[in-house]
This record gives sequence, C-alpha cells and structure tokens, in this order.
Amino acid sequence: MLNDVESPWPLAEIVYQHHERMDGSGYPRNLKGDDILIEARILAVADGVEAMASHRPYRPGLGINAALDEIEKNRGIFYDEAVADACLRLFREKGFKLKGV
Repeated sequence: MLNDVESPWPLAEIVYQHHERMDGSGYPRNLKGDDILIEARILAVADGVEAMASHRPYRPGLGINAALDEIEKNRGIFYDEAVADACLRLFREKGFKLKGV
C-alpha cells in the first residue's frame, strides 16, 4: 500500500520494520540494532504504547502505566534506548496523554 506513496521517507520500509526488535528477536527479518531504521524504532515504541494502553476487542486496555512500564523494562532489548527514554519523558515528565485512553 505504501510503496507508491510519494514521501521523503521510506514509509513502506518503516512500517515493514516496526515489529523488529533491538535484540534481533522481532519480525519479519530479525533485524537487529542499527539495521532497523530509526523511524521504525520510533514507530515501534509509539505503536507498542498505544496497543498496550488501549482497549482491543479481545482484551481490555492495560492502561498507560502498564504500557510505560513495559517500554521501560524492555528498553535496549526490544526498544531503542533513546526512543524509549524520550517516550517515557514525554509521558512521565511532560504530561503527554493519549486521546481516548
């Protein structure tokens, strides 16, 4: 879907990589560390927080605190350390909130 979207960023590749993990345990290609685009690392944290905090048809939302605890616990393992730290600062120090959560 995104291959033909005109953009200064490689949108299709960013989305394709956003389930990769810093330790290489992600998918679809088991990329590791700096082999993962920084934009995909940012999307991974943002998507993870939103997915964990929000209600899903198959489970209730876990809440923002549980989501942030998970990001903190797995920073440097699943999630890029700098990206995780920025996310944690936004929510815990700057008062950022997700709409609807």
